[in-house]
Amino acid sequence: MSDWNTDESREGLDIAVVGLSARLPGAQNIDEFWRNLRDGVESISSYTDHELKAMGVDSSALHHPNFVKAGALLENVGDFDAAFFGYSPREAEVIDPQHRLFLECAWQAFENAGYDPETYPGLVGVFAGTSLSTYLLFNLLPNPEIVNAEDTFQVMIGNDKDFLSTRVSYKLNLKGPSIDVQTGCSTSLVAAHLACQSLLSFQCDAALVGGVSVNVPQKTGYYYQPGGISSPDGHCRAFDAAAQGTIFGSGVGVVVLKRLEDALRDRASTCSTGCRTGRWATGSGDERV
Repeated sequence: MSDWNTDESREGLDIAVVGLSARLPGAQNIDEFWRNLRDGVESISSYTDHELKAMGVDSSALHHPNFVKAGALLENVGDFDAAFFGYSPREAEVIDPQHRLFLECAWQAFENAGYDPETYPGLVGVFAGTSLSTYLLFNLLPNPEIVNAEDTFQVMIGNDKDFLSTRVSYKLNLKGPSIDVQTGCSTSLVAAHLACQSLLSFQCDAALVGGVSVNVPQKTGYYYQPGGISSPDGHCRAFDAAAQGTIFGSGVGVVVLKRLEDALRDRASTCSTGCRTGRWATGSGDERV
């Protein structure tokens, strides 16, 4: 029986991360995220009563002893370059910001990898998941113009979890498997696992993997429940003896995966001709795999 711990036995099973992008609290791109990690920056925001009242939070909540006035705020969730992705302003208006941000980050991840999704010769798969659309619940459904519109089909496909991956595949002209993944808090990890399986079984030549969660409205605070998983003071102390709970936030992360041998081969050919950068590139412009 072969030893699966040896380098020889694992030959051909290695997966490379060749591109990545992210939009996170306190970080509009990967460079800012790494810098925040290095500097120990806490990206939790505290909200004033005035800010919360403006967002519609009831006064009784503001004076409740267990109401925590904090959150992990993702900036500019309403921004979207609709024309760049071929959407009209009306179409973009009814699309969940989670879908919009994931589409932008998918494009960013490709540019970070140095590939053009329109001209990439192989099959590119998409494996991703998203949270429930709070945009639909709190922004669209209360709007009578949306609810009473004759064509609610666009609202459905713009906010349903099932259309996150296929939207990216369609807009970026990707021809590999396109699968939405939903496994609770492990969605992005399971998506990466399935993507690796797809690559190793040659169902695709590259895989775009990630997850997105954006709560709307952003500034709301939350109720701490004794014995629950939420932090009582709005701070998350991971791997710390003083840890008391977590705090939910918003963000999106995307990686591009390839079989290692293919990534190494493509790096030589790509860097000899120069890597592509464009309007969504957020790095330094250095040549990357």
